[in-house]
Amino acid sequence: MTLTRRTIPGFAALFSLPLAWVLLLMVVPYAIMISVGFWTRQFPLFYPDFQFGNYAQILADPQYTTVILRTLKIAACVTVCALLLGYPLAYFLVFTVRSQKLRNLLYMSVIVPLWVSYLLRAYTWKIILGTDGALNSLLVSTGLVSAPLDIFLYNQTAMVVTLVYIFVPFMVMPLFTVLDNIPRRLIEASEDLGVGPFMTFWKVIFPLSLGGVIAGATMTFCLSFGDFVAPVLVGGPDGTMVANLLQTQFGAALNWPLGSALATLVLALVLILLQLSSRLDRAGRVDLA
Repeated sequence: MTLTRRTIPGFAALFSLPLAWVLLLMVVPYAIMISVGFWTRQFPLFYPDFQFGNYAQILADPQYTTVILRTLKIAACVTVCALLLGYPLAYFLVFTVRSQKLRNLLYMSVIVPLWVSYLLRAYTWKIILGTDGALNSLLVSTGLVSAPLDIFLYNQTAMVVTLVYIFVPFMVMPLFTVLDNIPRRLIEASEDLGVGPFMTFWKVIFPLSLGGVIAGATMTFCLSFGDFVAPVLVGGPDGTMVANLLQTQFGAALNWPLGSALATLVLALVLILLQLSSRLDRAGRVDLA
């Protein structure tokens, strides 16, 4: 009894500060955002209310639905491209590179760009893809084109390339961890049974790495879905994403209720994605004990 009486205040003191931090910086801001989404706007002021006009406007206006669908498409393309690049790279690091020092060096070379400013990394691709950039200079110097081309920049393809470069480390990290933890005895057993390399990968390695695939895809998709820098730097007229709409509503348009309603819908989409990701991860989990 004495131990219990001493333990409860200790736990309360230990978790009070993190709990207060979460409440102050997450729960309260989200509650304010959701509540403002029901307010009424009478320019230039907003008035507390409880109505669904902001949500009805978002669903009825094709501009918002088009941008949301475009954002989902771009985020999905970035996720697929990052997976196609990140999985072979993680596989190469784990199963091909034998030297532990070289493996760590190559892995760190993937992680180091995260230490560089996000804005600088995005702006680098604007320089590379621009009319005076490295790509056009190479094409002109090799004689493939007579003049610089302007088709590489200010379009959705440039956005996908930039976002893949920025977020591919978030795909590689969980894949590397999962692949590195696969017991080698399972792969050796498959080889002893006469199974070829491809079927060993498809029947043994890939199913055991699905957790990393799901985790990497979830992080990459969510980060791409909420990005607003790449559309500004390398996107064109058809490159506006939902985060840019949020920026406009809270900034130039000064329509906080509509912006809060749109942000709430984005939050709901992300939470649904996280729930689906969690269920897929539990369904595909393999017990190696």
